[in-house]
Amino acid sequence: MNNINLLTINGQPALANKVAVITGGTRGIGFAIAQTFLKNGAKVIIFGSREESVNKALKQLEKAGFDNDNFRGYWPDLSDYQSVATTIDQIVADFAKIDILVNNAGVSAEKPTEFTEASEFDKVIDLNLNAVFRVIRAVMPVMKKRSEGVILNTSSMVSLYGQPAGVGYPASKFGINGLTKSLARELANDGIRVNAVAPGIINTDMVAKLPASVIDPLIKTIPLGRIGEPTDIANAFLYLASDLASYVTGEILSVDGCARS
Repeated sequence: MNNINLLTINGQPALANKVAVITGGTRGIGFAIAQTFLKNGAKVIIFGSREESVNKALKQLEKAGFDNDNFRGYWPDLSDYQSVATTIDQIVADFAKIDILVNNAGVSAEKPTEFTEASEFDKVIDLNLNAVFRVIRAVMPVMKKRSEGVILNTSSMVSLYGQPAGVGYPASKFGINGLTKSLARELANDGIRVNAVAPGIINTDMVAKLPASVIDPLIKTIPLGRIGEPTDIANAFLYLASDLASYVTGEILSVDGCARS
């Protein structure tokens, strides 16, 4: 918790009295966003894929010193709109509003196309893109009712440059960029801002397991000379969620150390 930045606006934490929902919030980038938002005054609801992973994350937040009145967790089935909508209804019943939605849940893909089954491609698109639509569709009326809100999506550097295999992943993130830019136009008159963050190579559990022979050449391609930390990405989400970005919408913010494919 000590390495999480506190952003103040007019002497108050940047997200004071805000209610934020974060999908994929139990680990990695999503968990860092949850911690950062909590430190900056928000009440945070994290979504995870399983009850066990959600409960583990909630215990970690409590152990980190956050007030457990300020966070909660759910595990809706993101492939089922009704499951998502029921959970959103429960959150609104408990907290009266949703100010910020972060769509962070996702799955990667690495297989060459010729070895990828159609069902595997569909799975990536469904979680990385279709599920984002489902959650937005459920939250949108809540934000429209108050004529304000912030929707933030996790894109990727590969949405801009592609990747040499696992075509479903960059395809899904290209889709996220289009959804973000289009919704920003659609929802502007409702007072809802829509942006995305496109992380580069980030020091998550998955990357930490890679051998130095894989990581070191990647680092050499990054002008800033290091891979990113989850807090680097969380800080970008904090900025976009805050009133400091009140005139920013429809943007895909690259946070990649100037990484290129």
